[in-house]
Order: sequence, then structure tokens, then C-alpha cells
Amino acid sequence: RLLKMGEFFPESFRLDLRDERNAFFELCQEGDIWICKPTCSNQGRGIFLLKNRAAVTTYQAKLHSAEEDQLSKKGSCKVPQARIVQRYIHQPLLLEGKKFDVRSYLLIACTAPYVLLFAQGYVRLTCTRYDAASDDLTAHLTNQYVQKKNPLYNQLKEETIWRMERFNSYVNEKFRKANGLPKDWVFTVFTKRMQQIMVQCFLAAKLKLERKLGYFDLIGCDFLIDENFKIWLLEMNANPALHTNCKVLRDIIPTIVYESL
Repeated sequence: RLLKMGEFFPESFRLDLRDERNAFFELCQEGDIWICKPTCSNQGRGIFLLKNRAAVTTYQAKLHSAEEDQLSKKGSCKVPQARIVQRYIHQPLLLEGKKFDVRSYLLIACTAPYVLLFAQGYVRLTCTRYDAASDDLTAHLTNQYVQKKNPLYNQLKEETIWRMERFNSYVNEKFRKANGLPKDWVFTVFTKRMQQIMVQCFLAAKLKLERKLGYFDLIGCDFLIDENFKIWLLEMNANPALHTNCKVLRDIIPTIVYESL
């Protein structure tokens, strides 16, 4: 069964498309939190939160001013970097009070014929306890590049990455009974839903992939679980980080690279 977008992907708008941009500004209400991301970027660069209507109005004026400026420069071909704005999931499931997401991998091993492979990844946690109202990006973004900016990172870095086995044990112990989850929910329900979402995204993009022997790509897929255990795809990364700056990553990343090749 193909999922509807709203079943796994937070409401999102492309700000480089006028209709979508206008739809977002009309939809946005006080109390909403949105996360604004540039496309074709990594390491959390250029990401910021729009946490109230005033911030959205200010950003709208900035975009309008930039658009007017672009129109006034006749013959200019410079196009501003495309961005998306995505509804922020402000009630995530927490591990020891900290926000987390899961990085797993989709390997498009071949396009002639199509061959897809899935690999479990790891859990990425913030250094500090979660506070939706915080203006500190390290409370909201889990990737290692952003967490390194937290003054507690050097002290806590080994706790910012968990193996999937540790995550599974934690869910079994802390959430299974209270939430009526099956045993090993992480390796059954959660894993199957990640795979289902990855396949659906591949089917949406496969016609854009040239069918040629030797074409392959490793995609890093980021998933968030909310407090109701709903599974959300946040983004798919065509150039996933392969750094090994803590013990768990030194075990996992070389295996991912070796198995991919």
C-alpha cells in the first residue's frame, strides 16, 4: 500500500515556488513552529526556526525584498538558494529527556536492473534536554556538526550516538508496556515502516534516474518518532556524513562503506 504524504512527511512548502510560498504564508498561524532548510546543503548550514507569526512576517518581507531586488537587476541570472519550510514536530519522543532522530541508509545499488538495499544506522541525540522554546539550535538539530557547537559536546559526545540495539532495549524497557508496543518494536514495526517509506520515495524518483550499469548511490535517511510513536521522514541526504568522531560511529560507518562497495 502506498502511504499518503501526511502519513509520514511533515507538511512542507517550497519557498522558491511562488504558489507554495504564498500558500505557506496564508496558512501559517500564531503558535505554529516551522523549520526552514536550504536544499543541497549539509551539516545543518543555513537552518533556522520560525517560532511565531512575527518571525514569519519578518521573513516574508525579507523574501519579498530579495525578489524585488532580483527583478530590478536586469540581465542577472543569479538565483537565490532554494529552501523548504517544514512544520516542526514539537512533541518528539525523547530518550532520557533528549531529542533524537534515526539515521538509516538506502543503497541504490544498481539502476539496470533496479536493486535497493537497506541498512540499519544509528540514533543521534542532542547533548542537552529538549526544550521546544529554546533558541539554541543544538536543542533542535541532532547532527554531529551542530552538536559540536554545544559547550558540553566534548564531555558528552559518546552519549550523542546510540547503537540501534541500545535504542531497542530502551524502548522495550521504558515504553513497551505503557504504550502497548510489541516486543522489539524498533526492529519490527519501526524498521518495516522505514523500509516502506524509503521504497515509496524511490518509486517517486526512479524515472529521474538514468538506467545505466555502474550507477549507485548511498542515501542517508533521517527519521523522527513523535510521542505517539508516529514515524516521520525528515529528509533524505544524497551526501550523508561518514565521519567517525565517536566510538559507535567508528564501528558502524566503516561497515556501511565496506558493505556498500
